[in-house]
Amino acid sequence: MADLPTKQFAAIVGSENVLTAALEREYYAQDVFSAGLPAGVVVRPSDTEQLARVVKAATEHGLAVVPRGGGMSYTGGYIPQEEDSVLLDLSRMQRVLEINATDRYVTVEAGISWQALHQALRGSGLRTPYWGTLSGLHASVGGSVSQNSIFWGSGQFGTAADSVLAMAVVTADGSIIRTGSAAQRNAPPFFRHFGPDLSGLFTGDCGALGIKATLTLRLLPEYPARAFGSFAFDRYQDMLPAMAEISRQNLSMECFGFDPYLQRQRLKRESLARDVQQFTGMLKSARGVGAAIKDGLTVALSGRRYMDAVRWSFHSMIEEHTDSSAQHCLQKIRAIVKQHKGRELPDSIPKLVRANPFGPLNNMLGPHGERWVPVHGLVAHSRAVPVMDEIEAIFAQHRQQLDELDIGVGYLLATVSTHCSVLEPVFFWPDALQEIHRRTVEPAHLKRLKGFAENLPARELVTSIRQKLAEMFRQQGAVHLQIGKAYQYRQGLQTESYALVQALKRTLDPNNRMNPGALGLTSESSN
Repeated sequence: MADLPTKQFAAIVGSENVLTAALEREYYAQDVFSAGLPAGVVVRPSDTEQLARVVKAATEHGLAVVPRGGGMSYTGGYIPQEEDSVLLDLSRMQRVLEINATDRYVTVEAGISWQALHQALRGSGLRTPYWGTLSGLHASVGGSVSQNSIFWGSGQFGTAADSVLAMAVVTADGSIIRTGSAAQRNAPPFFRHFGPDLSGLFTGDCGALGIKATLTLRLLPEYPARAFGSFAFDRYQDMLPAMAEISRQNLSMECFGFDPYLQRQRLKRESLARDVQQFTGMLKSARGVGAAIKDGLTVALSGRRYMDAVRWSFHSMIEEHTDSSAQHCLQKIRAIVKQHKGRELPDSIPKLVRANPFGPLNNMLGPHGERWVPVHGLVAHSRAVPVMDEIEAIFAQHRQQLDELDIGVGYLLATVSTHCSVLEPVFFWPDALQEIHRRTVEPAHLKRLKGFAENLPARELVTSIRQKLAEMFRQQGAVHLQIGKAYQYRQGLQTESYALVQALKRTLDPNNRMNPGALGLTSESSN
């Protein structure tokens, strides 16, 4: 290990926030799937000024700087590519700086979790349009915008990046760049566009162009009326077009589906005790005790047996201004489902998920402690079924190997706004856990799991098939969230477009010190 400027870092953030122990350097450099080089040192700034000073000190010593948010990604985005990298843990930067109900925006530090932001807005009658991932108990706002992400609110309002108005971004030389209307010398961060979209420049960049320090997100009134629907299909060739039509008509705030395998995995992992815990969430989230008890009784009476004969299913969560509007949307969804050969199911799954939007992250493991990792592509609605056929063909080629190594494969399907389908194959396989799993999964749940020995053949096959799927997605014109260092961003972009990204990288980070390897950018490509 090189002679790192740890004393200089300690003078900025305090010695207790400069971590040099081997286990910590290894842990912070792991994501949900991968573990590569350990960090040279982990530094934990507490505000924008400290972040800027640490970045400046690191790059002046020629060290690579890698930002880490909540650590819930799986594409190598914050895994160092160079020895002695300075890994910046932003989890101490978690303050809500301003809730402006009059001008409808909220400004937060980048390390705040979606769950913490959700709590901060509770009772205000306001929410951000996109309001978090399913891993929002840990996933940070800054990390989600840097990687881009979907789930809560995505059915109508798009991705995390779509809710951003302005940011403060630290670049390689320690400069702080303001974006949106905040780039105007005398303006607050109330508007995104002031000339070229500088906010958009730093969304989805995985920290390759700069590190998010603060973010300002839009606020809108909460929708008081809700309705839920669950539906079964025999074939994805019928279900995906139904979901696409619901998306095109802008009927559902969230719309997500499963294949038979992933349904079984979820039902194995969940339990009656978990249902009771989620029912408590219903009591907190429903508009009245009567409504909550009615929902709870519906869930209890429907149980889980109704899913036994279900092949493919999707679930809609509707939010509107009035009950009649919510029911109108649900009726239109029912008509679309019928038109596409589907049938209605009890709506307990979406009710339970919505009641506890940021639950424990035990689902990052299989029901017996199997490792888990997804790979995904976002495609135009018209291409969803053909691309799904291609995915199925790749798995068919490897079916014997998958069975021999006990690797299970499922699907999570979703829609984004009015124009996009998400296809996400998910792998489960028996393998040893990493430190990140042991620190993230609830201790009581972890203790109940069987656990497995290290299984390199299965892990290597999962890696190989994920790469083949990424190549297929590129050829089919799919795009990705959470590009990190896993997807074929550089190979897929047209030459002129990638040349512009390279030019931006050279301007903002001429020595390639900001998260080398992210977006496929290397010292060679940025010089």
